[in-house]
Amino acid sequence: MAEGRLDRAKLLAARYKAAEDRPYLASALYALTVVPSARLATMAVDRHWRVYVSPPFVDATPVAELAGVWIHEVSHLLRDHHGRAGRLPAADQRDGVRVNIAQDCEINDDLLADGLALPEGRMEPRLFGLDTGGLFEAYLPAIPATPPGTWDCGSGAHGVPGPWELGGAGPARVSPVEAEALRRQTAQAMRAHQRSRGTLPAGWQRWAQEVLEPTVDWRTALSGAVREAAAWAGGAVDYTYRRPSRRTPALGGRVVLPSLRRPLPRVAIVIDTSGSMGEDDLAAALGEVTGVLREVGVRGNRVAVLACDADVQAVARVTSTDQVALAGGGGTDMRVGIGAALAMPDRPNIVVVLTDGYTPWPEESPSCRLIAALIGEAAPQPPPWVETVRVDPRR
Repeated sequence: MAEGRLDRAKLLAARYKAAEDRPYLASALYALTVVPSARLATMAVDRHWRVYVSPPFVDATPVAELAGVWIHEVSHLLRDHHGRAGRLPAADQRDGVRVNIAQDCEINDDLLADGLALPEGRMEPRLFGLDTGGLFEAYLPAIPATPPGTWDCGSGAHGVPGPWELGGAGPARVSPVEAEALRRQTAQAMRAHQRSRGTLPAGWQRWAQEVLEPTVDWRTALSGAVREAAAWAGGAVDYTYRRPSRRTPALGGRVVLPSLRRPLPRVAIVIDTSGSMGEDDLAAALGEVTGVLREVGVRGNRVAVLACDADVQAVARVTSTDQVALAGGGGTDMRVGIGAALAMPDRPNIVVVLTDGYTPWPEESPSCRLIAALIGEAAPQPPPWVETVRVDPRR
């Protein structure tokens, strides 16, 4: 991706204007790494906080509007649009253009209310008969299916990498942990700005409050994570001859064709039974996990529960939470429980760890979905490759 004739001075002047006019966004704006590309029409971002820029677009766009596009693109990343898009139903995820338009509606109504200049052709809720101030998930059902390739802000928005993106091997990447720190720093700057000047669009106010004072019900978040993991594991379609394909009779019995099967996942639940864990907290989280598994059809001998402190104290295949023995009470090392789960004869597709977080974690991601349900406000953050849900037993 040669830089070509990108007017870098004009582009960076626009970023400076964006940061000068909206100082609470400065840290996020300057975290973006510029990658020139003639393979896209405007500007786009990837999930690594790189901004891809079309040189002709920079030439044709006034600095004031370029400043608005800078803020638009960094808003996708601050609002974790790619992470939220990954939690949509599979059918919605496949229509990245439609998702992108809904996301642009979520962003642009705030930017326009804040007096920002944006290029013509922008997406707004009013174009679809929608009220302003909504989230893209709420807008999405009203957005019609769109031909592919007509609208693309990159994988930092809808989550699907574009052909111009560098992937994980490109320059200057922002890690997921650093991204979370940037979001929190930006939210704090917004709150300080609001206290001193009193002006901030309603959408940004809501976003900053959500970042600094999350109100997501942990039961919903934990249920969503388990459902998503079960759907992912159930997508491992394979062929089986136990039930021949319905096309077999058409071949006159000369050839037996296999049918496709979508196996139910196997799940291991590793429970931290060290001395710092409360049984009521564990029971609440365990009840949520097993309830979701029953709803998606995973139960009985497909669910193993391992009680673990610094060693595995009990292993059982259970059909209800009453059958779980919470043995333990010593030190804490969930690596032992995760390792024991993965060493079982029927290796699990999903491992859920219920813990207060004061434990070492494996050095690298195992070859399965690993979900940590962290119990308590002070639970330390696991490595970034661990899917994490924070459980507040008081809610």
